[in-house]
Amino acid sequence: MSKDFNPENYILLEQALLRLPQQLMRQNFKSSQKYIERDVNYLSGAANEALNSCLGGTGPEESLQQVDAMIGRLQGLKRKLEVLRDEENALMAKSKARLNYLQELYNIKSVDDKEYERWNRLRLHRLLVDNLLRNGYSQSATALIEANENIRELVDMDILMQCKTIEESLRNGSTAECLSWCQENKSYLKKAKNGLEFDVRLQQYIEYVRQDRSLEAITYSQKYLVPNADTNLDAILRSSALLVFPASDDEDNPYKDLYSQERWNQLADSFVATHHSLHGLSMPSLLQISLSAGLSALKTPSCKSGNHPISFVSNYNSSLCPICSPELNELSKPLPYAHHVRSSVEPDPVMLPNGRIYGRHTLIQFSEEAGLPIGKVRDPTTGDEWDESVIRRVFPS
Repeated sequence: MSKDFNPENYILLEQALLRLPQQLMRQNFKSSQKYIERDVNYLSGAANEALNSCLGGTGPEESLQQVDAMIGRLQGLKRKLEVLRDEENALMAKSKARLNYLQELYNIKSVDDKEYERWNRLRLHRLLVDNLLRNGYSQSATALIEANENIRELVDMDILMQCKTIEESLRNGSTAECLSWCQENKSYLKKAKNGLEFDVRLQQYIEYVRQDRSLEAITYSQKYLVPNADTNLDAILRSSALLVFPASDDEDNPYKDLYSQERWNQLADSFVATHHSLHGLSMPSLLQISLSAGLSALKTPSCKSGNHPISFVSNYNSSLCPICSPELNELSKPLPYAHHVRSSVEPDPVMLPNGRIYGRHTLIQFSEEAGLPIGKVRDPTTGDEWDESVIRRVFPS
């Protein structure tokens, strides 16, 4: 295998590809276990009750009704388990497809291999679908999947669409969908000591107060907030004061932060973080991570994303630079500069008084194109101007 191609580097970024189906199968198993335990307990009690009724001289019609009720319960259990079985089979097929997809990496000899190009293009489509779903463009994601059927088993469409739906409901001021999700994943939230459900309950309480529904707010607080006093006492005490301080735009209101509509966006962000943590999904998306890694390797101090006037740089930077492109410039701003072990300088390097080094011919040509008089030079990066006499020739080693 070529030294410039190491499958392990790709596997590191693809852990969530296998983790999510396993997590869903674990939840599937726990659901089936819960159904079986609950119905077995019911049937055990119902069978004992029917037996005692027979021994007590109950008529055959009543006994048949009790048996019919147990049969109906068993048939209901069977239907639930069949649904869970179908879901598990689908997850197993998805896991198998993903294992085969990753196994293809070990059959690739080098980055020049045609198989590598095919695999990489498939990966690009998968990352695009993932990013589209995370941002709510489900129709575009569906169209891309239909055009590339090979990625259908490699993306988690249902999970990401559910996440986006709940996220949008929170941003629109609704807690019902998120609270339902919290109930379904109550064991995980408790084990992780996550306070998402309490925060959502608190926001619902705040909305009751905002709408002058004080009695409902008090009842709701006693039922859902007060039981969490051991871990959220300060928040409960502070929220209780809202009954005295109604919602207003007054800057002197000491509880304006609790009434702020921005809390909905904070809750939505908190839900997405919790959801992705539960399912082992990365934040941000793998597409952003991959782009960030590549952009950071190309970013230099002379790129537009630095903190310097763009008006001076636009004439100097190459239009082929991805960092300077309007599409990727915003994403590259927070990224670190590339670490170059070896420096690459232009012929006849000179240093300006601010310590920046350029090729003499490039510096003078840029200054002339910028309209400066002969004998003047301008730093392409900062825009500072000096007399040509102050520049010094340097000899980098």
